[in-house]
Amino acid sequence: YEKRKSAITIEKIASGFRFSIKPEFGEIVFQAVNQRAAPKLSKAALETLAIIAYRQPVSRVEIQKIRGVNPDSSLSTLLEAGLIEEIEGERGKNYKTTRRFLEVLGINSLSELPPLR
Repeated sequence: YEKRKSAITIEKIASGFRFSIKPEFGEIVFQAVNQRAAPKLSKAALETLAIIAYRQPVSRVEIQKIRGVNPDSSLSTLLEAGLIEEIEGERGKNYKTTRRFLEVLGINSLSELPPLR
């Protein structure tokens, strides 16, 4: 790792070894890890996200019919987290998942979502 000028270093600790990041690369690695971390979502936001994932593109009215409550707060949270986006539909705004949604779930496409029961 030293010869390759890697950001990783190996330290002998106790009776073993530890991989760690060199201090000069710490901030870059910290930002990368935190940027990819999954956002913490409420149960309401998760329910809304599931509806969008399986029914997209879907309107706010459709989401409200399914959930039985106003989804505005959840939609705002999901938009802010970058998990959904607004698109124009025949009757106004619709919502669909984003590439970030796939990245957070660790899947390549929506076809990898588990089937609904």
